[in-house]
Amino acid sequence: MELGSYVIITLKIAVSAVTLILLAALVAIARGNRRLHGRLNVTFFTLTLVALLGLEAIRFFRTDVFDYIKQHPDLARILNIHLCFSIPSAILMPLMLYTGLSHRRRIHLTLAVIFAILWTGTVVTGVFFLPVR
Repeated sequence: MELGSYVIITLKIAVSAVTLILLAALVAIARGNRRLHGRLNVTFFTLTLVALLGLEAIRFFRTDVFDYIKQHPDLARILNIHLCFSIPSAILMPLMLYTGLSHRRRIHLTLAVIFAILWTGTVVTGVFFLPVR
């Protein structure tokens, strides 16, 4: 298997793992446990940031990963669609964390709706649509 395949598998695992943490945070807030919700969201943010920076480091230091993507136009197309969801999600994450930790509930809930839509697109495109070869 090429390095590009391992990057795609890593992406799928990372998105799946942090999504489970996000779902646990939603269960916590639904049960009224704000403290656990906040801690799980900080964990979600931290792990997502680590995964994002790790994947970017691979892209920076191993430019041959792009050769794999260029060889598979369908993969490149789906990856671009995935990035249309994941990049705005990544931009919203610090705002979500800030508004949640600073108890700006109204803004936090508004951003949460937008983030939920974007994250759903991130999960669907990242886990279910990206092919592994």
